[in-house]
Amino acid sequence: MRPSIVQLFISLLLIAGIIFILFVFLFKGGNITHRQLWNILLGLFIFVLLVLNLRPHWSIEKKHRKFFEDFISGTDTTLQQKLFANPALADVDPAYSTFSKLISGRFQGSVTHNNSVEIITDGHRKYELLLQDLENARESINMEYFHFGADKGSREVRDMLIKKAQEGVKVKFINENVANMPIIHRYYSSMKKGGVEVIRFTNIHHLLGDFLTKLNYRNHRKIVVIDGKIGYTGGMNINDHYFRQWRDTHLRIEGEAVASLQLIFLNSWVVSGGKMDEPYPYYFPEADDQKDNRLIQIIADEPGLNFHPIETSYEWALMHARDYFYIQTPYFVPSKPVLSALKAAALSGVDVRIMIPMHADTFFMGPANKSFFRECLSSGIRIFLRDGEFMHAKTFVTDDYLSCVGTANVDNRSFLLNYEDNAYLYDRELALECKAIFENDLKQCEEITLEDVMAWKWYQRFPQWLVRQVAPLL
Repeated sequence: MRPSIVQLFISLLLIAGIIFILFVFLFKGGNITHRQLWNILLGLFIFVLLVLNLRPHWSIEKKHRKFFEDFISGTDTTLQQKLFANPALADVDPAYSTFSKLISGRFQGSVTHNNSVEIITDGHRKYELLLQDLENARESINMEYFHFGADKGSREVRDMLIKKAQEGVKVKFINENVANMPIIHRYYSSMKKGGVEVIRFTNIHHLLGDFLTKLNYRNHRKIVVIDGKIGYTGGMNINDHYFRQWRDTHLRIEGEAVASLQLIFLNSWVVSGGKMDEPYPYYFPEADDQKDNRLIQIIADEPGLNFHPIETSYEWALMHARDYFYIQTPYFVPSKPVLSALKAAALSGVDVRIMIPMHADTFFMGPANKSFFRECLSSGIRIFLRDGEFMHAKTFVTDDYLSCVGTANVDNRSFLLNYEDNAYLYDRELALECKAIFENDLKQCEEITLEDVMAWKWYQRFPQWLVRQVAPLL
């Protein structure tokens, strides 16, 4: 797409602004007050560009709208009804029908029936299943991952993608390149040379305005769709940490819900600059009959939305929980609405439990997580620290019916800034399975109490207070 005059003007203006401020700051003489003023202006300029939730309409939102306009014009009403009209809503427990309608919205995933799902909690199991499904692909493989490593397991997946592309399978791969900066460029070039279509989610070669306004937004999704009939999503990236070391939760899905994952991928693909080599209906074959007939709703979230369904899903489910609400998340920096809902649920007598890793994977997330402990514990929320392998799962389960497995952490970045997707399972058996997974993980947990937190020394509290000041940006 050729840039408009407005886009070119904004990009040139941004370039000129950066050069001017840097020139004055670095080379202009004058007293210290003037230099401090330029220092403040430079900081504010960078803050506005990279931190504030500012997105020019032409940069992100217009592209998404254009995708859906093209999708609607290029598909028939049967497919549109399946994707957007909640055809299985009548099968949802009436107590949760409002919930499913709330998070669906316009152009969001419907509640779907005719699904089989495997809840995967062992990374090696996902690795084996994924390689097997990729090997059996016949028509198309669509993949987008927040992190796609360069270690042994990741290279085997990469080599499988190349192999299938050379066999004639249409293989599309979205590279979240900012998150994968340590990986050398030729790693992905080898995929392109092998016939894989690779698109960068955030491309420095695009207009500067487009690049800078997307730089703060990560594509945190983990999606694979094979032949339009098999889908994967959840917490596991492509990396040996997930395949062999960390404790995570992922889903393998067959059935109607795969179409929702396909739609999410195609939206990301087109908005990132990818081309469609087949009409949209090609990517949405009829689902095979599934004996389990699970009800699944897959919801996408992204920074351009005026209404954030994943954050809202936590609020609603917490406010309507009757008996219990169990959460697993590696990063616990909740938004104010979710924190309020957590406290309100616990104060009303719901058994609210939060499980996070005992040891964070970054130096600042440990203090960030702990900075919320006192407030939560004072409201009756129970907090469990899991020892052993780093726990990367992003799940919740409530009242033996609704469970959620997805890519979103319980933090502001996942709720407001990232591109995410969560799968909501309306099923008693699956909820009991998720509950059993949580209870099994409790065996490796230490419960933290309010007395423990009150006994922390000042030098333990200070980094927590410091990180809490920037919690909305984490």
